[in-house]
Amino acid sequence: MKQAVRTMIAAGFLVTGLMACKSKVQETAQQPAPEASAPAPVVPAPEAAAPMAPAPGAADAKFFTGKVVETMNAGGYTYVQVDNGTEKIWAAAPQFEVKAGEQVSVPEGMPMKDYESKTLNRKFDTVFFVGAIGKGGQPPAAGGPVATMTEQGQMPEGAHPKLDPAQAAKDAGVSFAGIKKADKTVGDIYAGKSGLGGKDVTVRGKVVKFSPQIMGKNWIHVQDGTGQAGGNDLTVTTADSAKVGDTVLVTGKITLKKDFGMGYKYDLIIEDGKVKVE
Repeated sequence: MKQAVRTMIAAGFLVTGLMACKSKVQETAQQPAPEASAPAPVVPAPEAAAPMAPAPGAADAKFFTGKVVETMNAGGYTYVQVDNGTEKIWAAAPQFEVKAGEQVSVPEGMPMKDYESKTLNRKFDTVFFVGAIGKGGQPPAAGGPVATMTEQGQMPEGAHPKLDPAQAAKDAGVSFAGIKKADKTVGDIYAGKSGLGGKDVTVRGKVVKFSPQIMGKNWIHVQDGTGQAGGNDLTVTTADSAKVGDTVLVTGKITLKKDFGMGYKYDLIIEDGKVKVE
């Protein structure tokens, strides 16, 4: 009897333990699994900045590039009408071979407005005179602004002009009264030019014309009221500046028979002179 009771008690403890374990397992199963830590938000790497496309024509911003639609030769120049698809221009350069339909590049040049070619018997609204025009879409070997003369011997607008000395002085309202002679007068220089080539001179006079930065230099016309027509205006190239009406002292070397090309000639000129405003 006692043994039966002990067996029943042991069985009860076993059942109770099993039930407790089952309850614990169920409780554990019912509890939600702990949430995994949320991953850090992934921030996409910034995209590499796309390279900026070059602006149309940026590579040859100083050139007008297009196809030749019309061309002709006259007076040692070749005239071309160039079309870039949105605009047409006329340009002229020392004579070269080119045909309609060819691609050319025209550098910045000097505009001649309302220009009339006597040789062609034709008038143009505007022609850009340049030193050279590139072919095949390539820039010319000597591109950039170049001061040249037209076939009539005129200078394009903005270039160093040939002028009537008497008219230049009159237009500038310049008086030569009271100018003190330096080493020589303008008249002296022209009268003795055959013996002055390569020699330094000093002359004092009034500025009647000033043209800045033509072919990299300032061009000054100086007169002092001496000399005859054709020998009373001294041209000076210099890095110095002056204005019309200034009294200046010019020192420099005389150059005879100077030819800059394309009809741009001087019987007498002072190059790279020193100009002091007094």
